[in-house]
Amino acid sequence: MDYIYSILVLAGIYLVLSSSFDLIIGYGGLISIAHPIFYALGAYTAGLLAVSWHIPAVPATLAGGAVAMVASVAMSLPAIRVAGDYLLIASIGFQLGLLQVIKNVEFTGGDAGLSNIPAAIGGPLRSQIFAAISLSLGLTVVFLIRWIVRGPYGAIITAMRDDELALLALGRNVTRIKVVILALGSGLAGLAGGVYTFYYQYLNPSQFDVLQSATILTMVVIGGMGTSLGPVIGTFLLLGLPQAITFLHLPPSIMAPFQGILFCALVLLFIQLRPQGIIAARRPQT
Repeated sequence: MDYIYSILVLAGIYLVLSSSFDLIIGYGGLISIAHPIFYALGAYTAGLLAVSWHIPAVPATLAGGAVAMVASVAMSLPAIRVAGDYLLIASIGFQLGLLQVIKNVEFTGGDAGLSNIPAAIGGPLRSQIFAAISLSLGLTVVFLIRWIVRGPYGAIITAMRDDELALLALGRNVTRIKVVILALGSGLAGLAGGVYTFYYQYLNPSQFDVLQSATILTMVVIGGMGTSLGPVIGTFLLLGLPQAITFLHLPPSIMAPFQGILFCALVLLFIQLRPQGIIAARRPQT
């Protein structure tokens, strides 16, 4: 049963990651692949606060979210002021650069990872409690983003995505809107990192590399960008497929590459046959 609960914990974490990333790329139209590094910043901040200063899990997780928000502003503001395409370049550099820092500084544990993270919850019901917390956080983020995008500010976000020049002509500060969207999405990813930290009690830089970017992007693309349900469906689909593959009882040497091939095939299939994803975003009628 602990295995099932661990999958549910991951489901909640990826709900936060995919939904917050959809806010950035799906609703905001901002092309960034650095989402896992903000996930990592939240995770490492929470872990280091717990290990070095014995900060309890909840404030440490909130601090991780705050650090991720500040870091997103530091990354995005210079790039967005120049041109939108520079955000993608900046996000790649930011992701790879910070990962190298994490791997090569002593206080994060370097390549060996950060261990000895204290347990936030103990006892026989630990996995069940973490599953409930993680899924509750994931669903809260889904409904929070749904509430934002369906309100007045959501109309401004989608207007910016669809016609930035028209929004500029109306006197809106487009740069500020972009920075706010990135900060909110990145801060939520940081919170997910805190949950990951206190559940697994071990962090390694390889858990937050570019492959993590591909996973989150695939969840959003297959589920449907710019929709509330799309990231939810994409998350459970991509988490469920590897579990289904295990019933084939393939040897480990075949299992890992087979999963990668399957995910790539799914992305290519959806790009060709249904680029809008399983749940298509509703566009205003013209």
